[in-house]
Amino acid sequence: MVSSPAVCHLRAGGVSLVLDLARSLPRIVHWGADLGELSDPQLQQLVLGSYRQTVANQPDRTPWVSVLPENSQGWVGTPGLEGHRGGRHFSTQFATTGIRRDTDPDGTERVTTQAADAVAGLGLELSLELLPSGLARLRVGLTNLAADPYTLNGLLLAWPLPQQAQEVLDFTGKHGRERAPQRHPLTHGTYLREGRHGRTGTDATLLLLAGEAGFGFRQGAVWGIHAAWSGNHRMLVERGSGTETILAGGELLLPGEIELGPGETYASPWLYASYGQGLDELSARFHHFVRATRPPEIRPVTGNCWEAVYFDHRLDRLTELADAFAEVGVERFVLDDGWFRHRRDDHAGLGDWYVDETVWPGGLHPLVDHVRGLGLEFGLWVEPEMINVDSDLARAHPEWILAPGDRLPLEWRHQQVLNVGHPAAWSYLFERLDALITEYDLTYLKWDHNRDLLEPGSQLTGRAGVHAQTLAVYRLIDELKAAHPRLQIESCSAGGGRADLAILGRTDRVWTSDCTDAHERQVIQRYTGLIIPPELLGAHISADPNHQTWRRLTLAMRAATAMFGDLGVEWNVARLDADERRELAEWIATYKQWRPLLHGGTVVRLDHPDPAVCAHGVVAADGHAGLFLVTLAETSVYGPPGLLRLGGLSPHASYRLEPLPATRRVVAAWPGTPPPWWEPGLTLSGQGLMQYGFQLPDVPPDTPLLFAVTRVDGGPGRRPTSDTTINKGELP
Repeated sequence: MVSSPAVCHLRAGGVSLVLDLARSLPRIVHWGADLGELSDPQLQQLVLGSYRQTVANQPDRTPWVSVLPENSQGWVGTPGLEGHRGGRHFSTQFATTGIRRDTDPDGTERVTTQAADAVAGLGLELSLELLPSGLARLRVGLTNLAADPYTLNGLLLAWPLPQQAQEVLDFTGKHGRERAPQRHPLTHGTYLREGRHGRTGTDATLLLLAGEAGFGFRQGAVWGIHAAWSGNHRMLVERGSGTETILAGGELLLPGEIELGPGETYASPWLYASYGQGLDELSARFHHFVRATRPPEIRPVTGNCWEAVYFDHRLDRLTELADAFAEVGVERFVLDDGWFRHRRDDHAGLGDWYVDETVWPGGLHPLVDHVRGLGLEFGLWVEPEMINVDSDLARAHPEWILAPGDRLPLEWRHQQVLNVGHPAAWSYLFERLDALITEYDLTYLKWDHNRDLLEPGSQLTGRAGVHAQTLAVYRLIDELKAAHPRLQIESCSAGGGRADLAILGRTDRVWTSDCTDAHERQVIQRYTGLIIPPELLGAHISADPNHQTWRRLTLAMRAATAMFGDLGVEWNVARLDADERRELAEWIATYKQWRPLLHGGTVVRLDHPDPAVCAHGVVAADGHAGLFLVTLAETSVYGPPGLLRLGGLSPHASYRLEPLPATRRVVAAWPGTPPPWWEPGLTLSGQGLMQYGFQLPDVPPDTPLLFAVTRVDGGPGRRPTSDTTINKGELP
């Protein structure tokens, strides 16, 4: 990798970043496919070739669109920095004062730019990193260098898009239907997505993506950004009348929320950026990064009692449920909402984080001891950031509620929001949670967050408080985990309402959605999984009919869907008969057999011309084996659905393709004759399976087809065996 004083070329993971440093803040000339080794003169020529001519009725000098776009440099789109000092210094013109390039031991390339605007009295430090996977990220620290306050209204960082980006893909949703994709042409103007929920949001776009027309999972160049922030945020794609197009994002600040005193600094969240030939390559860069930040481990199968008992907490009923969980292979028991004072329904008790003596006269010890006696871990549900007005805490400290000052915000699920940014409220939460974790030696918290932040004012300061609230929650989690190194935390926010890389950097699992319907979960898990690897996506086998949609689905469909996440059970297993328990135990055993591969391999999502076909899988990193799931979201317009082409295999290796035994049983029970290859299986090259494929059987919607592929030509690997004999992180 070569750089010159005016040009810097970063390369990693098949990605190149070329930075033009000749004028003002860094301008990204190229972000995309690796350009290979370029000499210093070649880099200079590449940058020279990027400058366009000046045309009629435009600035006399070509606009300079840096990673923090400035109006003073000819950019007439959304500015990177918005703020003022008593109405003055509303526009900036930063001059670079220093540039440093570093390489970390893990291969991360970093360029740090120091800059200042002496007139506006502002300084900044801009960090741009290219990680070993090819994932890139940007953040900035903005410092007030003057003697009077500076009001910051907004700060956005920008990544350039090439002209061939013609379509936008982003996501919307609601409670129980997170990550619903929506696609539209990239036109001139601004397409803006704002999240004002005080949390990531169930309708938030996890990624804002733009790519070549018709890009899919396995083809087409695509670029995307993710704002790693769990509070309010903004993301936009903007194309002007010239060729400049940007993807930009950052924190959304409420009026007056950030006022920098002399010498104070605002630190922006990281804005991540990923490029790929197809969404899968873009996604794999996020997965590589997330996995690199945590040690490999075998993740326990979780049994959660919520949909089994709801608020009906009785020791005999819960110990019976724990016995049934253990019988079918569950490895962790989580006691959900309803264990603390006054909590007989969702109208009262939030904030009173003491075990309810009227329900648990001996504390939780009898249940905890019983669960651990079965060999299961024990976890607990909490919702620390929320408070019921009907609680001892609210009666004692009404000033701890986030409110605009003269009234309480509209209730949401009978809840208000506790101001975690209030030092005394923070200390109370830390003391109570620390005491519970210590007394019961907890290794797991399901950390919920069930409402948006409406009128989120701090009664302590009178200012909007989302920024302070978000940072205070981060600190609370960080300090609890520092005090209890074995503690794992699940990020739940009415399901997937708080799913971003900032909260994921502090937690160990995301509850993907409150909707456990396996039909709905096909889309929810597929798109949430673009940045979050499968082992961090909570996916539970639940009751039939489903408690959210009342859809009837087979156990095979429910279990096969949950296998491609962090599998758990949310079902009153104690009420199942012997045959149902045996079938559930077989599915959990199958999951455990494949778990090391599923939680360490490369996710492959398959494009298919029939929109009814939903197909995806996981392939071992060395290509020796893979597991694929195919379902129909609706009746196919074809009969049968046609050929399915796989992905992610080694092209020149030879593979054995065969349905799992459970899939053979499912298809055998359906009238009709499966395709001729079904019984003997197929042995084909990886290239043959990826370029030609194989005929799918004709089955009804929501029928899971699980296919195993195993390398048979003497290459690496072996068939999966029970992961109880596999070292943590080792693939079968």
